[in-house]
Amino acid sequence: MMRDALIIFTLIATMCQTKCDKMDESFTLNIPKKGFEVVQHVPADKKGRDQNALYLPPRKIEPEEFNSIEINDLMDSMYTVMVKNAGVGIAANQVGKRLQIFIIEAKADNPRYDVLGPVKKQVFINPIITKVSENRKNFWHGCLSAKDKNRGNVATYEWIEYQCKNQIGDIQTGRLEGFAAVIFQHEFKHLMNGTYLDVANQFEPKTELDQKIAAGELPFFEIASDTLPLLIEGYTIGQTLGDCNSK
Repeated sequence: MMRDALIIFTLIATMCQTKCDKMDESFTLNIPKKGFEVVQHVPADKKGRDQNALYLPPRKIEPEEFNSIEINDLMDSMYTVMVKNAGVGIAANQVGKRLQIFIIEAKADNPRYDVLGPVKKQVFINPIITKVSENRKNFWHGCLSAKDKNRGNVATYEWIEYQCKNQIGDIQTGRLEGFAAVIFQHEFKHLMNGTYLDVANQFEPKTELDQKIAAGELPFFEIASDTLPLLIEGYTIGQTLGDCNSK
């Protein structure tokens, strides 16, 4: 009888914990009154990483949340932050929201990434990577969450295919190549928890990097060797990102 009581107590406690977790402001679609600020990277050996939204699992967006005023306002606010900071992508946990959402867009006149072509604006909610290329390409990543940090060289798949939902909850599928595939994988890494700074082992200041790439001293968007770290290493193709309460 005591065993049964213990099981019941454990179930209640688990349900309560789940409810309490969902009440955390970082899990809501609410926009802070003061607006959003970009969350910055915390190194693995520094305090505060376990409280940083970039390193905590995000939750899925639920069916009843799609096509709501709240999610539309959130997406608009995220996009505003991205454009204001000349970013080419932004994930929800970069603004402190532990939600499986990100946006990509690269305009032709973007001052931070003027080497590659434009990428149209796209929204990805509860994304899954369903297929990838055999080849990988190198790219020197920067990030809004790595302000004043050096660019890092990592590998991303040359192309990816994906499944996700849009803002109104419709299932979307597609294939991204080139710069669009790079940005997608960069933002997907955020939802996996982390930044390129946790993966790369080659770093260069942006000014020096630009000079070395122009002089042909460093590779840029070339076929990468197997020794170059893969940005989304650890992800199983076709797997959902799970949910915050599964960890």
